[in-house]
Amino acid sequence: MKILFSLIILFMASSITDNKNTSIYNFNMTDIDGNEVSLSEYKGKVIMLVNVASKCGFTSQYEGLQSIYDEYKDEGFVILGFPANNFKGQEPGTDEEIKQFCTLEYGVEFPMFSKVSVKGEDQDPLFSYLTGQPNPDFDGEIKWNFEKFLVGKDGSLKRRFRSSVKPESEEILEAVKTELSK
Repeated sequence: MKILFSLIILFMASSITDNKNTSIYNFNMTDIDGNEVSLSEYKGKVIMLVNVASKCGFTSQYEGLQSIYDEYKDEGFVILGFPANNFKGQEPGTDEEIKQFCTLEYGVEFPMFSKVSVKGEDQDPLFSYLTGQPNPDFDGEIKWNFEKFLVGKDGSLKRRFRSSVKPESEEILEAVKTELSK
């Protein structure tokens, strides 16, 4: 009986951590104001998830992110910002400080979430899932701040963009428009 119980527990644990059996909609995250948010709230939308930082050479991308959010939000597009302090301590602030910075400096209106770890032993399960998903671009760990994950209306990862690809680039705009048209 003990062996059977152990096997059931092992099977259940592997099902939970198996990226192929999970959807982005199965994750609950804490927003920047401390509220729990089910990502299933974004079901049917095209979602761009971005690991962000306030003291990075790419921080000015907040402007481009806000711009494309403004342009496409009424068509079913949303950007979700996830502050992370994984790269040279470039996001040292508290959630309150990050929110204030994003609002005052860049007028960010898209949903922002509580600071998470996007790589390493303490990697948030959402980012473990995202970095393990196949897509036409690349997989593996996040290399720097402002990597972008584009998720289709069906909740699956469609594209992934490195930090150097600007939010308002033709490459990203075409990918967003393609997913919105589906």
